[in-house]
Amino acid sequence: MATDTLAVPGPSLAIGRRRLAPNAAVTEGAGTRAVLLGLAIGFLALFLALPLAAVFGEAFRQGVGAYLAALTEPDALAAIRLTLTVAAIAVPLNCVFGVAAAWAIAKFEFRGKTFLITLIDLPFSVSPVISGLVFVLLFGSGSVLAPLLKSAGIEILFAVPGIVLATLFVTFPFVARELIPLMQDQGTGDEEAALSLGASGWQTFRYVTLPNIKWGLLYGVLLCNARAMGEFGAVSVVSGHIRGLTNTMPLHVEILYNEYNFVAAFAVASLLALLALVTLILKTALEARSGIGRRGER
Repeated sequence: MATDTLAVPGPSLAIGRRRLAPNAAVTEGAGTRAVLLGLAIGFLALFLALPLAAVFGEAFRQGVGAYLAALTEPDALAAIRLTLTVAAIAVPLNCVFGVAAAWAIAKFEFRGKTFLITLIDLPFSVSPVISGLVFVLLFGSGSVLAPLLKSAGIEILFAVPGIVLATLFVTFPFVARELIPLMQDQGTGDEEAALSLGASGWQTFRYVTLPNIKWGLLYGVLLCNARAMGEFGAVSVVSGHIRGLTNTMPLHVEILYNEYNFVAAFAVASLLALLALVTLILKTALEARSGIGRRGER
């Protein structure tokens, strides 16, 4: 009795009574791929390439001289210095916290582990503006800590410490979140072997753990640095917008734009965009070097 089961008669494929050309699936896949690539490229061109081109075009609209003058103006230089200073403080601190948190979560079992992971993810789910308002409640003139801070002569809000704290809050998940899955995949075998051979905790971290996580750590540091330099919402709440003192580069761009000084605003914005592009290039290089982008394929 004839059946309608799967058969492969020579160069064509028969499934039941349907016969498919040998390259039908391949042709359909190629067409789908072309459509998806076209959509992706069109989306990137419309929402990334064109805005970036517009930023740089507006920045150089009045020539290189006006561009350089906008970047070397005292308030702009102060904003650039403050942005780099805040990043130089926040990134190393978050690096230490990220490594410590990832090591504790990936290598040990303890009560409250799930709660710690939830806390690490908190800045991803909370608006930066709200996080800035939290610091206003903690350190503002009406807070419980206000008399103590005033008597000690410590200024948090509308000063550099407040900007650093706000930046720390919004950026601290990046290093930890990059390292946690990486260290969980590696397990504890290498560390246990090192300890059994007489290595101290510091030696184990330096010669075993750190080499295994170095590319993931650099990747997380890059993301953390990019967010630190570009943060606007939380910093805007706690900074006070004092020109030349507490304005970071994003805040300086906003002030210049509101003053209709478009060339200067886009000049500073182009510097931020350039820093973002450098970060993207370094990120891509790290992915190619370490295979971070292919972790999901293993």
